[in-house]
Amino acid sequence: MPVNKLALIRYKAIDRCLQNRYRKWTLDDLVAAVSEAVYEFEGIKSGVGKRTVQLDLQHMRSERFGFNAPIVVVDRKYYTYEDRDYSISNTPISEYDVSKLKEVVGLMRQLKGLGYFNDLSTMVARLEDKILKQGNEGRSYIDLDKNEQLKGLEYIEPIHAAILKKRPLLIEYQSFKARTAREQVFHPHLLKQYNNRWFVLGSFMHYDNPMLLALDRINQLREDGETAYRPANFDVFTYFDDVIGVSKTQKQRASTIVLRLRSEQMPYLTTKPLHPSQAVLKEEDDYVLVSIKVIWNYELEREILGMGELVEVLSPRRLREKLAQRLKETLALYTIGNNT
Repeated sequence: MPVNKLALIRYKAIDRCLQNRYRKWTLDDLVAAVSEAVYEFEGIKSGVGKRTVQLDLQHMRSERFGFNAPIVVVDRKYYTYEDRDYSISNTPISEYDVSKLKEVVGLMRQLKGLGYFNDLSTMVARLEDKILKQGNEGRSYIDLDKNEQLKGLEYIEPIHAAILKKRPLLIEYQSFKARTAREQVFHPHLLKQYNNRWFVLGSFMHYDNPMLLALDRINQLREDGETAYRPANFDVFTYFDDVIGVSKTQKQRASTIVLRLRSEQMPYLTTKPLHPSQAVLKEEDDYVLVSIKVIWNYELEREILGMGELVEVLSPRRLREKLAQRLKETLALYTIGNNT
């Protein structure tokens, strides 16, 4: 069973007291020391009660968290460790903690492989060393969706740091349509991942509207120490709430999309909705009518086309006609006699 942060602060405060053999510790003394620690680390001014510290002492004595602390009471008044060398910091990691750490290390290895924060490598190494001392090295049975060959992953950390420090960036960027790259001042606001690609939402120096840059189209970047950072003039945390994917402009507005789905597809969309706005309008024997309220973009079209014959767009009419045309063009590719 895991220990919460506040309890661990109290246990460590008690542990420091009981290791100090130059002072005799009454329950009142321990309560005062624990209250001071809770205030120092968490800013809680109300302190802790005697009952809380008494329960903490019981938990430290027990096997519940793997401490088995040899706490004794001397002269029916003073608390101390029977073993002078004991400390909860020296206790081995419990089997529960080891199993959880193995999973965490496995996940962190994958994040490290994505080119995430450099300090992660050292952190993973320390955790692996700690686990190896406890037993055989474990494997993670959680596999993150990732593409370690994707370009631009090395820019995640400096962009994230620039966002936190509110610093503009000088970015050399070349979109798929541009023939040459351009270096411009960019004010980053939010990192966004979609479909295994990373993007940064922000705005250019002389352009207030939000812009989305793909990290794999960045040639190089560096912090701009001369330009004042310009905060976003929109809510970056809700900017993508009305889209599937990442493609949108600030002027676009969400519209209601009505879909007719085969009944066998509905269990999948119940457990993984197309969008948080998804609602069931009507249930028939073989079909279910579903609506979502999103901006019409390329990712929406791809999501619908990806379900093939299991879905039909009922409205809006323009979207229905657009997808019908795309399906005709796709079918033409597979028509007998067209292949060469």
